[in-house]
Amino acid sequence: MSFAAVVLTLYPEMFPGHLGHSLAGKALARGDWSLDARQIRDFATDRHRTVDDTPAGGGAGMVLKPDVLARAIDAITAERPALPRLLMSPRGRPLTQARVRELAEGPGAVIICGRFEGVDQRVIDKRALEEVSIGDYILSGGEPAALTVLDAVVRLLPGVMGNQASGVQESFEGGLLEHPHYTRPQIFEGEPIPEVLTSGNHAAIRAWQQAQALALTRARRPDLLPEDDERKQQTQPVMK
Repeated sequence: MSFAAVVLTLYPEMFPGHLGHSLAGKALARGDWSLDARQIRDFATDRHRTVDDTPAGGGAGMVLKPDVLARAIDAITAERPALPRLLMSPRGRPLTQARVRELAEGPGAVIICGRFEGVDQRVIDKRALEEVSIGDYILSGGEPAALTVLDAVVRLLPGVMGNQASGVQESFEGGLLEHPHYTRPQIFEGEPIPEVLTSGNHAAIRAWQQAQALALTRARRPDLLPEDDERKQQTQPVMK
């Protein structure tokens, strides 16, 4: 069974976006995964197809109405009850590679794209929506975030990447940032490829890659390192 993505959005024309190209696009055309972008306004019942209203208690902006969004979610759940329901939100839990892998191993996902000031809390609670964030910044809507989630998931589906090993030799897969990469020419603007990488000594190469990954992680994302690993690395030299 292929991975099924159902997106609830006010702008279905934004999909599949860049996911219609390259490896993800080819996989979509083959049927390795499917994408169904649905218009939230189709579930409004008034003649103006109203989806938002002013926030209770006052404040700027508008809020997505719970009744309209609930009808949309319920319609999809009736068709695909096994799919987890994600709400793209800056206040959600940060997306991790571990969660991406969980999603990729599942049947698919319903992804809800918020707009305006957000979504009525009651529909979040009553429909058990999993709030997901892709970073500590604000977007104009959930669509770019939904595309990011799908990009991360689709590339891990079987048959999508040309080299499946690529999916396990990258930043965050082993809890660390990825080591630096090099390719020909041997010397670029006076800088050679590190000698160890052309030595043919695979054990030494793996040790160099691990040391570089640890050093980069310690310098740029120390929050990813357990305290004991971080302390160990304080006294270990970086191989060059």
